Amino acid sequence: MFSSYVRSRMILTETMRGMNDGLLNTADEGALPANDYDGFAAAYSAENDDSLANAYYERPAMLALAGDVSGRRVLDAGCGAGAMSAALHDRGAVVTGIDASAGMLDHASQRLGDEVDLRQADLNDPLPFNDSSFDDVIASLVLHYLEDWAPALSEMRRVLRPGGRLFASVDHPIVAYTIQEHRPNYFETTSYGFEWEFGGRRIPMRFWRRSLQQMLDEFASAGFRLTSITEPQPLTEARDLHPEDFARVTTSPCFLFFVLEAVHG
Repeated sequence: MFSSYVRSRMILTETMRGMNDGLLNTADEGALPANDYDGFAAAYSAENDDSLANAYYERPAMLALAGDVSGRRVLDAGCGAGAMSAALHDRGAVVTGIDASAGMLDHASQRLGDEVDLRQADLNDPLPFNDSSFDDVIASLVLHYLEDWAPALSEMRRVLRPGGRLFASVDHPIVAYTIQEHRPNYFETTSYGFEWEFGGRRIPMRFWRRSLQQMLDEFASAGFRLTSITEPQPLTEARDLHPEDFARVTTSPCFLFFVLEAVHG
């Protein structure tokens, strides 16, 4: 979420892949562990609905790439509070949403009711679906939470029918590299910590950065063929609503979008 992203205070500690020491000091009284969406689900849901990054940039860009989804079986992998699932449902898709956070799923359920099949599932684990259950998988800003993409991508490929589509958006690798004061080896997978601010509360986060080449290699290894890779612009109406963030996101990289096809066999 770029609005929170640009307000964040970068934590300069970096860890290389395989190290066990944490990025964030969560020993302070009242501190949250990194990526604890249950702890800030309400604040995240509210910001996600109208932030530049989500409402005027990532979500409309993803929906434009997906095109006509009427009648298609779509898995929203990492559905959060359900904004993307709602948009897909409104466009006629048969949507299933999964998320690891029970708190986020509670907000999604309040938004969607019985219109979308919502299930708690972790992308690091086998997905609770049969082979070829979906025509499309949407992985909207979720893969950069994972140190190892292989299990998640393998499962996404399994639950997609042959020829099905994966739409994935991630933090742009250049952004994740350049915002760190002590820059790591670009070609190695590294984790980095920072803090989002929601309503004056600082929320510790931890993402994993990998090179563009590694992303492409991991998609291919999982059985996907690249259809397109794009760096879209936000909707122009965001200029007046979020002028500072709009200026940043239209002049420097923020997110990277992939469209991939599940290869037969």
